[in-house]
Amino acid sequence: MSTAIIILAAGNSSRLGRPKQLLQYKKQTLLASVTASALNTPFHPVIVVLGAYADAIKASHNDPQVIYLINEDWEKGISSSISLGVKKVLTDFKNIENVIITVADQAHINPEVFKALHTKHLSDKKNIVSSAYSKTTGTPTLFNKKYFTKLVGVQGSHGAKELIQQHIDDSASVAFELGSIDIDTELDYQNLINPK
Repeated sequence: MSTAIIILAAGNSSRLGRPKQLLQYKKQTLLASVTASALNTPFHPVIVVLGAYADAIKASHNDPQVIYLINEDWEKGISSSISLGVKKVLTDFKNIENVIITVADQAHINPEVFKALHTKHLSDKKNIVSSAYSKTTGTPTLFNKKYFTKLVGVQGSHGAKELIQQHIDDSASVAFELGSIDIDTELDYQNLINPK
């Protein structure tokens, strides 16, 4: 299956005050958990885009099966990481048909979530397939190669949301109810590790 997974992990966790990528959950970091889920799929390559705290994160995440990129422009927002990751695919993996873009702080991502996106893409013949949760859609999201050039050109802090809205007729979604649980604040993290 010629599908790549790009994990966005370049943010500075400003609301948390420490790198969320390194938070421990179920005996591994959030980033390690998402990376392991990606590696447990038929999809390759797995690309992790780092930025803020790159040295600290790389010190404890050095899986030889993963391509690590450093986004020097991470302060320009998540779009700059999407652009960097997709450029890498276009340059070095010309046979790739799709990319799945995901983030490092959705603690409940698992391999089945990634596989469901690909299955939906094949069954519905839609070239954008997002995850649905909390009455919205978001990451992880699959994009077919017809959108790669547009992904390289995205800008700002909203990532590819605008691109999806522009092509809503070519979009589908799969249910991922726990996708709504991401870690932005200390309270989010405490609720994750000590669920009520």
